[in-house]
Amino acid sequence: MATIKLKQTGSPIRRPESQRKILIGLGLNKMNRVVEHTDTPEIRGMLQKVRHMVTVID
Repeated sequence: MATIKLKQTGSPIRRPESQRKILIGLGLNKMNRVVEHTDTPEIRGMLQKVRHMVTVID
């Protein structure tokens, strides 16, 4: 399966609790942390909710 690399570029400070939980679910909870996930619709949906705090790396 294809993979997708995500990098946290925004801070979860002053964000709703649901967005903080999504970042933790993605494995991102510190700035500039990079994680790799399989490219599934579930991950894409989570990414859509926090797209202002996460960057997709090629």
